[in-house]
Amino acid sequence: MTRGTLDEAAIGAGLRGLPRWRREGDEIVRDHQDQTVLEAVEHIVQIADIAEEHNHHPDLRWVYNRLTIRFTTHDVGGLSELDFRLAREVEELLEAL
Repeated sequence: MTRGTLDEAAIGAGLRGLPRWRREGDEIVRDHQDQTVLEAVEHIVQIADIAEEHNHHPDLRWVYNRLTIRFTTHDVGGLSELDFRLAREVEELLEAL
């Protein structure tokens, strides 16, 4: 898998497959709301497990039962296929509820 920056066409194609995600500059972002704070914490741990498995970590913002998940590849200065791969894994996790 390449870790180079994706072009605009590839980014658009990646986002079409992730309708709950949006682009903000060099990041892809998803908001998620759980029923309780404990469910949100459980999701943080599960997202951390996915990130550790791939050695690629999102920025997470947690406010009570709400999460904001942001992926970018800092070492290439933009979005890479790895961001979209992990976003798809996180999406599967969150949609399995």
